[in-house]
Amino acid sequence: MLVVRSAETYYGNIQALKGVSLHVNEGEIVALIGANGAGKTTTLRTISGMLAPRRGEIAFGGRSIVGLPPEAIVRAGISQVPEGRRLFTTLSVRDNLLLGAYHLSWREKRARVRGDLERICSLFPVLRERADQVSGTLSGGEQQMLAIGRALMSRPRLLLLDEPSLGLAPRAARTIFDAIPRFRGQGLTVLLVEQNARAALQIADRAYVLETGRAVMEGSAQELLSQREVQRAYLGRGYRQVWEDE
Repeated sequence: MLVVRSAETYYGNIQALKGVSLHVNEGEIVALIGANGAGKTTTLRTISGMLAPRRGEIAFGGRSIVGLPPEAIVRAGISQVPEGRRLFTTLSVRDNLLLGAYHLSWREKRARVRGDLERICSLFPVLRERADQVSGTLSGGEQQMLAIGRALMSRPRLLLLDEPSLGLAPRAARTIFDAIPRFRGQGLTVLLVEQNARAALQIADRAYVLETGRAVMEGSAQELLSQREVQRAYLGRGYRQVWEDE
């Protein structure tokens, strides 16, 4: 579904990605793990069109998306849940969800939006309960559910998730991580960036390890979980064990 070949991305004169290559097959959950500053978020921002690679190729569904503006990439079927959620905090939960469908025509919105709202509220029932609440007053976990729901309103084929557990209490993080595998039942493919490497590898099919702008290791999630180098550098206590200790 997605192929990134030798992507090089810069912030001004500082090179953040130094030839990153990866691929994501349809229906997979693929994780990107690595230390802070390794280039994980930059990789997602490059795929979603927020940053333009100076060199390299990005193809989605066999079509190059390099140079397309972010809104065209959303229409093509890629939606990103950004780090920090980036909600419209003065608007209601319902209005934030509706903004996820901003790119649809009026006719498409009439046909689809009500059903999509119901589908997302079935996935995260608290959003139905909080539909009229101002989003800035939600808990961190509820805000993350809303950010994911807003992205799902665009009906993506590929969902880019950037640090979904960042700043969340263990119980809220568990809810998010338990939901991600269920996305596949809705026809979604997921590329996941997550600082909690063990949590990411426990739900992923495959993973890449990024270091200083390069993909230095790849393999099945189970293979990487068993790698001593990965264990030593990235894996602390398992997130499930932490939750069980609550």
